[in-house]
Amino acid sequence: MIIPVSVCTPGREREGLAEMTEPGTDAAPPVAEVDRRRLLLIVNPHAGGGRAARALPDVSAALRRWAADVRVERTRDIDHAADLAEQAVADGRMAVALGGDGLAGRVAETVARLGGLLAVLPGGRGNDFLRTVGASRDPVIAATALASGVERRIDLAEANGRAYLGIASVGFDSDVQVIANRARFVRGQQVYTYGALRAAAAWKPARFTVEIDDGAPRELVGWTVAMANSACYGGGMRLAPEAELDDGLLDVVLLAHCGKITFLSTFPKVFSGRHVDSSHVEVLRARSVRVDADRPFQLYADGDPVADLPARIVLRPGLLRFLAPPA
Repeated sequence: MIIPVSVCTPGREREGLAEMTEPGTDAAPPVAEVDRRRLLLIVNPHAGGGRAARALPDVSAALRRWAADVRVERTRDIDHAADLAEQAVADGRMAVALGGDGLAGRVAETVARLGGLLAVLPGGRGNDFLRTVGASRDPVIAATALASGVERRIDLAEANGRAYLGIASVGFDSDVQVIANRARFVRGQQVYTYGALRAAAAWKPARFTVEIDDGAPRELVGWTVAMANSACYGGGMRLAPEAELDDGLLDVVLLAHCGKITFLSTFPKVFSGRHVDSSHVEVLRARSVRVDADRPFQLYADGDPVADLPARIVLRPGLLRFLAPPA
């Protein structure tokens, strides 16, 4: 277990993770030689409304107190982040992502493919991946803690070949993400609650087709289909409270149709995870999921659009080497 008890546009063509390991196989992920005291700090200066850029001087200083060689690079875009991650692995450095969940997911994709080592520091709005693993949400404290971090193997999910760390969801959540990503006057974690309330006002139920582990298709009329590799999204919403990063399974959360009043009364429970006890919520476990809908949606993960429908989501067990915070 990694979790402490305390607790898009698709980019350019690239080699997919699927070429390395298929569901049901035991192919060992690659291992590259990495010196944990030599770092490439990959920074999204726009993450968190500039939070990552503001934290960068203090984070760099904290890393240099224990690391022998710290190189800092600011990303131009998400593809540039992948290029920098590739450079880190080629140079035998640990890739350290300072930004939001989207940056962490894209860097993780490249690091996993090449067998490198990833560390993540909080610089975005939600930082749900770090919330899940129990890391400090203060970037300087988290940077200091990496000195005594523990390397773990964690699972990595992918949707139509695009990797993600946290939760991929589609339907109502797609509308929420569009609103949240466009919001400029709402700050911090409140942006996701704002997006949910705005989206609920205009929402009409969608009809989803879901295949679990290549089984018979099942139809769901409702709000959302989500494939969770970890527990949290949306700035602390525990959508899949039992999901674990190293159990080899996705938690598939299905939110069936209910009235808007019922939905809005259930919504606050998602912050504690108690929404899963509601009659219109079902949670399944799977290694792979195929999802489609009766109208166009983009599948969002780690705060970014990662795939159009239909989408196939696959879990790659133990694919990513991750420097977890000390217990």
